[in-house]
Amino acid sequence: MTVTRFQDLPLADRDRDWDADEADKHVRAWAGAEEAPNAKYRDAHVWYDGDDPENFGSYKLPIADVIGGELKAVPRAIMAAGGVMQGARGGVDVPKDEVDRIKSHLAKYYAKMGEEPPWER
Repeated sequence: MTVTRFQDLPLADRDRDWDADEADKHVRAWAGAEEAPNAKYRDAHVWYDGDDPENFGSYKLPIADVIGGELKAVPRAIMAAGGVMQGARGGVDVPKDEVDRIKSHLAKYYAKMGEEPPWER
């Protein structure tokens, strides 16, 4: 189990729509990960199951899409992941001892957007 390394991805436009399924298609193609996840695919997510890295279902909390050929963090995706960490959409099934690290990762993007994460409001 592991939280991905913070990539400090550039931010997409704040008003860009977020569609996780479409973003996943774009990221798989960009990363060359149509058959199995790889390190580039991993960079679009905040968390993955390190015990099963070859399974697409192991990757959770997507926050990025490919825009203009570049992987960018999407503000609405970051906010969606922040909401999930607060229990929205039924929350996320990750080990409890990883929650603080996930929130720390997301908080860096919230700061980049000039906002406080929901758990600090």
